[in-house]
Amino acid sequence: MQAAAKVQRQLVRLRGRSYVAFVFTPTVPVQDWLHEIDATIARSPGFFAGRPVVIDLSSVDLSQAGIGHLLTSLQERNIRVLGIEGVEEGRLTSAMPPLLSGGRSCVVEPSAPKKADVKVETKPTSLLLENPVRSGQTVIFPEGDVTILGSVGSGAEVVAGGSIHVYGALRGRAMAGVNGHTSARIYCQKIEAELLAIDGFYQTADDIDEALRGRPAQAFLQGNTMRITALN
Repeated sequence: MQAAAKVQRQLVRLRGRSYVAFVFTPTVPVQDWLHEIDATIARSPGFFAGRPVVIDLSSVDLSQAGIGHLLTSLQERNIRVLGIEGVEEGRLTSAMPPLLSGGRSCVVEPSAPKKADVKVETKPTSLLLENPVRSGQTVIFPEGDVTILGSVGSGAEVVAGGSIHVYGALRGRAMAGVNGHTSARIYCQKIEAELLAIDGFYQTADDIDEALRGRPAQAFLQGNTMRITALN
């Protein structure tokens, strides 16, 4: 009688995957800060839905009960917290999101739409997309500028370490200067954006001057204020 064949156990396959996470930094009074979150959600409903969110508590001194109340308040707004940073581990319970460390201002990896959809040409500090970025697609290029010869569809997202140039209509979201480049700009031939952001400062569709809609425009920072002007 032959010995039963030894069962080969298959190892669990682990894979790494990175996401662009929003970092919320609450300020006191926390209730006023939550009202600002409500105002943002009112201008752009569903903007935070399905997005990884990290809470940085380094600017507030909250008790364990206070942290729990904050997390509950965010959950009531359909904001799911991925992790917490800037606080002592002893103030967190096992039911709360984990304490994170080692995060950088932007932790992303280069990413582009599938080759079948977009032809990509790369240079050391720039990314050229010859086709439109369609709805639902995300382009992330933290190394430098992104230039798109077509349009950016509604629901699409472009994230760049440098400036963003769109030679067509910009209907989705454009986030430039994500690695702290305050001199980055966003240019487009037709502004119909859902959201524009530079180095974390942003404006949603409701903040954009109605007179600029459908026209060539540029966005840039002036101090801690984002300005959107006509592009002559």
